Amino acid sequence: MGQIKDSLYGLNEKAVLEEVQKALDSGTAPADILAECQEAMTAIGDAFGTGEMFIADLMMSAMVFKKVTDKLPAVEKDPSEQKLGKVVLGTVKNDIHNIGKDLVKQMLTASGYEVLDMGVDVPPETFVENLKDSGSKVLAMSCLLTSSYPSIKEAVDAVKAAGLNDVKIIVGGAPVDEKIIEYAGADAYGKGPQDSVSFCKSVY
Repeated sequence: MGQIKDSLYGLNEKAVLEEVQKALDSGTAPADILAECQEAMTAIGDAFGTGEMFIADLMMSAMVFKKVTDKLPAVEKDPSEQKLGKVVLGTVKNDIHNIGKDLVKQMLTASGYEVLDMGVDVPPETFVENLKDSGSKVLAMSCLLTSSYPSIKEAVDAVKAAGLNDVKIIVGGAPVDEKIIEYAGADAYGKGPQDSVSFCKSVY
């Protein structure tokens, strides 16, 4: 083991899939393979945060990671697998951008969280309904349009009005900063996908 992590960090899709197959053929537990991939994804997220990797690298790593998980159905379906926590995720109302949201989903999934993806253009009531149904303590929202700032606040207000006081809210997207978080009443904002992982760790 170790080759999978190195190959994934190096964004070598062919090598990753070959090493995963070798590991499976040799009897390595799928959970161990996934754990090694998770280490690589965390390192990639950290590298993005320091400017050593770029958005294209994140997209590539997310694509390769998904191909690996597709090869490990037993890991995905194992009822005894303990997730670190649940996260309700979606792009806010009146915004249909999904690349950033999908990257966050992959990074959170790679880190061991169960992600409930609501998709794009998500109305506040949908966030609230799924937070209630799932018992999730984290709501992660994506916003790429400045015109959708009011949608962030509407969602935050809806969560608070529903009495979900234990839910912590993080918002991500290129135009989102501390001023927007203060305006909306959310708890934090993420500059990159790895920030969402750190935020979830602080909650769970």
